[in-house]
Amino acid sequence: MVTTEEISLKNELIRLLKDVNCVKFGDFTLASGKQSKYYVDIKKATTNPKVLKAAAKLVNYYVSKENNENLKIAGVELGSVSIATAVSLETEKDLLIIRKKAKEYGTKNKIEGELNPGDNVIVMEDVTTTGGSVSKAVDEIRAVSGNVKKIYVIVDRQEGAKENLAQNNVELIPLVTIEELGLNK
Repeated sequence: MVTTEEISLKNELIRLLKDVNCVKFGDFTLASGKQSKYYVDIKKATTNPKVLKAAAKLVNYYVSKENNENLKIAGVELGSVSIATAVSLETEKDLLIIRKKAKEYGTKNKIEGELNPGDNVIVMEDVTTTGGSVSKAVDEIRAVSGNVKKIYVIVDRQEGAKENLAQNNVELIPLVTIEELGLNK
């Protein structure tokens, strides 16, 4: 059941995303390789403290209704680290940073932060199209016995990510869909 608090938090995030003018029009190639007539310039949003705070509050609203035992908040470098950090601060849950490739020096870790076998992990993502990029992070976490059941994304382009991730037993929870930003999918 949708509550007035959820609606209020979501509407605030939508307003802020529109205020930072993060949707651009033209001819773009997306990370998925797809061509698009619009681009969600999410870095304009995720470098804005008001947007980060609004997103973190909405995720905290959802997370607070669940079992939070051994919960970690993960973000994939570079795009999702600021989001995951904001959510970690809001929820007071430990932060994990998932590297795209392991460091070649020091600890050579691919996952930064303390992740123990059996820990529950929520992965944060900035934008999803097909879900391919974030799916790799899920695989990395699961490879070291972390449990990933949910991914929260600031903007879902509604082009298959939800369905693709469901095949990997992960629920994609968009904070905002591209339709809610006023575009047709």
